[in-house]
Amino acid sequence: MIGRLSGRIGYVGSDHILLEVGGVGYVVHVSDRTRASLPGPGGVASLYTDMLVREDLLQLFGFPTLLEKEWHRLLTSVQGIGAKASLAILGTLGADGVGRAIALGDATAIRAAPGVGPKIAQRVINELKEKAPAVMALGARGGAVLAADDPPHPPSAAAAQLPQPHAPPGTGAAQAEAMSALSNLGYAPSEAARAVAEASGAQADATTETLIRAALRVLAPKG
Repeated sequence: MIGRLSGRIGYVGSDHILLEVGGVGYVVHVSDRTRASLPGPGGVASLYTDMLVREDLLQLFGFPTLLEKEWHRLLTSVQGIGAKASLAILGTLGADGVGRAIALGDATAIRAAPGVGPKIAQRVINELKEKAPAVMALGARGGAVLAADDPPHPPSAAAAQLPQPHAPPGTGAAQAEAMSALSNLGYAPSEAARAVAEASGAQADATTETLIRAALRVLAPKG
């Protein structure tokens, strides 16, 4: 399984690029947002990749961060969301925007993606809301952004980059990561700090993901 590719861009298509690595050109499908952020032909790019394998099809999908790749993995686990719809959602909202919409139950934001109807958007919210804190914690830890000038690696050296371990439960690191994740959702620092403090008081040994879930419950509108 190819987890990451680094090389020079051969050409840029409407929904994909050709990434030349060690003399081999890989067609990598990307979102509109990712495509717009990449350099033109001849430029160097590094992307985390996910492979779609079917009986009659092999496709590579590329992502600038592990955070975006993880959201793609989760989005495509929802019935009715294929790779094309996932890229449309990520291209419209970005990784942070997807996390914000799912965590806050904002199906309208998901519907803004081309080709995503109201029933599918609500299904995304319902099925992924409980999984969102774990991905948000990855984002709070940095999401592993790849620099464009990372040295190219041949395909044989490409390996999946896994998320960093969770912050130890009950530590200041877990609280800081939870506050960072809430800030990415648009909460003010004071709101985030208050909610995490309340969540930490109730669960002293909580992990980052548990603190995010508890803090979101604290911040949810009452009544």
